[in-house]
Amino acid sequence: MGSSSKDDSGSDGEASSGDTPPPDSARFTEGERVLAYHGPRIYEAKVQKAEQRKKDWKYFVHYLGWNKNWDEWVGADRLLKHTEENVSKQQALHKKQNLDKNSKLGRSQTKPKNSADTKTDKEDTKGNATKGKKRKADSNAEKDNISMEKQVKVQIPSTLKKQLVDDWEFVTQQDKLVKLPRSPTVDDILSKYLEYRSKKDGVMTDSIGEVLKGIRCYFDKALPVMLLYKRERQQYQDVIKEDVSPSTIYGAEHLLRLFVKLPELLAYVNIEVETLTRLQQKLLDFLKFLQKNQSTFFLSAYDGSKVSEGKSKGKDE
Repeated sequence: MGSSSKDDSGSDGEASSGDTPPPDSARFTEGERVLAYHGPRIYEAKVQKAEQRKKDWKYFVHYLGWNKNWDEWVGADRLLKHTEENVSKQQALHKKQNLDKNSKLGRSQTKPKNSADTKTDKEDTKGNATKGKKRKADSNAEKDNISMEKQVKVQIPSTLKKQLVDDWEFVTQQDKLVKLPRSPTVDDILSKYLEYRSKKDGVMTDSIGEVLKGIRCYFDKALPVMLLYKRERQQYQDVIKEDVSPSTIYGAEHLLRLFVKLPELLAYVNIEVETLTRLQQKLLDFLKFLQKNQSTFFLSAYDGSKVSEGKSKGKDE
């Protein structure tokens, strides 16, 4: 983000407020610490820019403790004031969503919440000025982020990040599902990538094969635990029978979700620095392959029938 973002936001804000006075002022200000919805969770964030577009205010936010590649423009409906009440709401939502996952993974998945917990702990144990407490909370969030990034950094291309947002909206907002089985499947995509690399390099390397085997293994294990939205669980039960691997049924949509979770999954693996660097390069190359074939591998629309059937049986499904 840096100073250039601040400079841009200042000039843009002055221009918009000077030319056409808004009917009501922005609910959030630049530099304000807020809570932001992203998917089904609430994260700590900071407003970097605020702009009025037509009748609505839009805010450019940075999620604290997360890579700046996740920075994005959001509407006011995605933001909450950073109050004790809303922090409690964030923590309650986090606890509810991870109730069934913690027993299997033994680990919470929402990193930004840690900075909120840290801030509370610091306020209970130290009577310093508010400014000092905020700085300490920010520092701890950054430390969490650095320790995670030392493990593995997965840079998801911007067009694929948009694909993830569209995927979330199809399933959680429009009540639609990916029609299964998919074609190509995850296995098909991995095979196509291996063929692509072999032609490009002129040789089939063992290291590429090992990475692809690892991706397949992580996908099959992680899918039922952390890659499905609530509305997709019944579909999983219906299509995945005994001795059937998810990688032979699911496709690019769910495979891409794995790359969001990989830093968490690989955090427990003891990887040497050289190996880590090579792994990151291979993962990035694979993501670029997905991006290059985005129109072929990903669905442009999801199927609404299955969710509708599920809703008729019971709204809680």
